[in-house]
Amino acid sequence: MNLQKMSKGELAEALFMQGCNCSQAVASAFAEEMHMNAADVARLTIGFGGGIGRMREVCGAVSGMVFVISALYADEGRASVYEKIQAVAEKFEAENGSIVCRELLGLDKNGKRVPIPEPRTEQYYKKRPCAQLVHLAADILEEFLKNL
Repeated sequence: MNLQKMSKGELAEALFMQGCNCSQAVASAFAEEMHMNAADVARLTIGFGGGIGRMREVCGAVSGMVFVISALYADEGRASVYEKIQAVAEKFEAENGSIVCRELLGLDKNGKRVPIPEPRTEQYYKKRPCAQLVHLAADILEEFLKNL
């Protein structure tokens, strides 16, 4: 796999397929831009997976975008960071209809919260759009950053 020729979306999807959670996959795809080690990025974003701690709230792919924007632009102040986050979140929502994990996965709001991730089997990948969502989130962020 030639990492130099991959889009950020392709890289994020590959990281997800290698076992990273949604947030780790998106954020780690931008480790170089953040001047961070990918292992440190994965460690710092682990809790955002599964819609924040697998509570199925804000999609981890969106949280990964938030982490990257925060790391890159924190010195510009809150308003600037919030504006950037809202822009990428709105684009993600326009493409998917939501930024909420359970809504993206078609899960019941009153479903039981289980902290243990499902095994990554072929069946898992068939029923979850997560690989495509991390790909899209990283592509949205890559395009957004290019246009700043």
